[in-house]
Amino acid sequence: MSKTTLRKRIALTATTALFAGMLTVVASPTAYATHKAVNSEAAGSSGNTQLSVGLDGNMYVATAINPGATAVVGGSAGTTNATTSIDDSALSKGLLAKDTSSGTAQTATVLASGVLSLYAQVATASAFFTTGGAFSSAYGGAAGNTPYYNATNTYVGVGAATTSTGVAVLWTAPATAGTYAVHLLTGFSTNSSGFSVIQTSTNGLTPPTLSAAITVTVVAASAGGAYSAAYSACETTQNLAAETASTVVGVDSTGSVSNGGNWNIALKLRDGYNAVLDSGNLVATATNGAFLSWGATAGTVTATPLAGTGSTVVDYRAGSLDTLRIDQPTAGAPLTTTVTITFNGATVCTKTVSIAGKVATLEVSAIQTQDLSTSTHTNDIDASGRATGQLFQVVAKDSAGNRVATSSIGTFSADSTSLAAASPTVTAVSIMHSATATSSTSAYSYSTGVYTCGAAAGTASMKIKFTTTGTGEAITSPAFTLRCADNPYTYTASWDKASYVQGEVATLTVAFKDSKGNAANNVVAPGAATFVTPMLTAVSTTGSAGMLPSANGSKTYTFTVGTASGMTAGTYTSIIDFTGLTDVAAEKATPTYKLTTGGDTTTNADVLKSIVALIASINKQIQALQKLILKR
Repeated sequence: MSKTTLRKRIALTATTALFAGMLTVVASPTAYATHKAVNSEAAGSSGNTQLSVGLDGNMYVATAINPGATAVVGGSAGTTNATTSIDDSALSKGLLAKDTSSGTAQTATVLASGVLSLYAQVATASAFFTTGGAFSSAYGGAAGNTPYYNATNTYVGVGAATTSTGVAVLWTAPATAGTYAVHLLTGFSTNSSGFSVIQTSTNGLTPPTLSAAITVTVVAASAGGAYSAAYSACETTQNLAAETASTVVGVDSTGSVSNGGNWNIALKLRDGYNAVLDSGNLVATATNGAFLSWGATAGTVTATPLAGTGSTVVDYRAGSLDTLRIDQPTAGAPLTTTVTITFNGATVCTKTVSIAGKVATLEVSAIQTQDLSTSTHTNDIDASGRATGQLFQVVAKDSAGNRVATSSIGTFSADSTSLAAASPTVTAVSIMHSATATSSTSAYSYSTGVYTCGAAAGTASMKIKFTTTGTGEAITSPAFTLRCADNPYTYTASWDKASYVQGEVATLTVAFKDSKGNAANNVVAPGAATFVTPMLTAVSTTGSAGMLPSANGSKTYTFTVGTASGMTAGTYTSIIDFTGLTDVAAEKATPTYKLTTGGDTTTNADVLKSIVALIASINKQIQALQKLILKR
């Protein structure tokens, strides 16, 4: 064996080992197919990526439609190897999918024995290398260059260049399904003296830089053209104008639809290579009589689809992007419907949505006691986080019991008859916040209101009314009681039990009265307090100056029986001092309570008391015996 031949084999062996190792570090991006297989032809791209000066180091796959029987190498058919025309004649065969990248992390899918037509721009020595399959028809590079192939055609050098030039080659995939790599190598090797050396047919040198790489999946049959759940998506939405193929990812809207509104479903249909499906039979059906309609323009999202008139709609459409509208079949009636969409008989989407009906009932709750001669209330009394507080809540529901968001469909007002009867105790009622949500867990699913009290304490029966703007229909709530009272003035305090065992929870209730002896309102704070509670540990805050939580003018506090250092059984007196009130007219409250440690609660005093009682009993018996003896 000659030294030249040996040198070639050593170089090629090293090259094979080098690039086999490189396969483990090349990442595969998410597939983005630009075409699909139709009778083993690459289809879906109107032309190849055209090169221009400055793209050195990228490698491209011809994606143009190929109606012919064979693949065509770039630069053939009379074109030149100029960077702007090397792609003109390039045609692949059997290409099923190709991502959009051109660097070292490319992916492609091809049929077994299919052919990729590859091309690139280089300005250095360059070569193509593969872990399977074979190269042929290498073209381009320096003028007069003869491509150099190894013995298995898995490596082909296309010579050297000092200015930008186009190079091209055909790669025939193996007949065996699997995963293979195709690499573009660029740059100049250096010899032992450090001089740049180009590859020749005699030295077998390999360009040192991996400039581009494609991980190619070879398959026996195409998965293109058929619906794929992995790449298709379907989602409910209320903002069609914001929907695009990239935003439709299968995440449903969490919003709600009020009476008279409509839901939409945006969908895209893709095959196993994430390519848009060709036109087919798209059928949608709905339960409970919901009206359906496809968007006016197939293949796009229609911002304002027309309302439908039936529960089944059929159309022949492509799967690029589409819209289905859902409406109530009966105006004002609540609707819950399940919509099923099929494409050529395959179920691609099932969604259940609800549209609220008109307001049918009003429920008033959480009624607070207002201050005298006061019209507003600015302190929050719940966890809604609203800037303005409330004195009562109103929940609007449709005939099916669903909560209705009232903010955009109508207005609240006081029932005029009940308001007239309530005067002068209550002189005005208004809604501060109208409901914007429908979930029972949301604080914004109920409306909040306030009312104005006159100068005298008392109660009044009231009703609230809601009028739907579009129809003028009014719904009135059942009667509810509003109460007006003055600020906390005096108070009493009491424990929930007379006696507690260590470890129990003790509850203290403080009842506030206004200056006329009425239960105080609960919108004006009673002020800071000082509590003395021997052998008890406070659980709730005792020094808060917050308003009263109860509409009956009371507030409760909780304690655990015992302290961190222990507890001594006995009877104790607590001191409850709301200093702002006791400084004026109120007296400190001093409720007592008894504490025990549990188990045997007998004290020394109890034992002594028992002994004294026993002695007295014995003395009585002795006296009785003496009298009996004397009689005899």
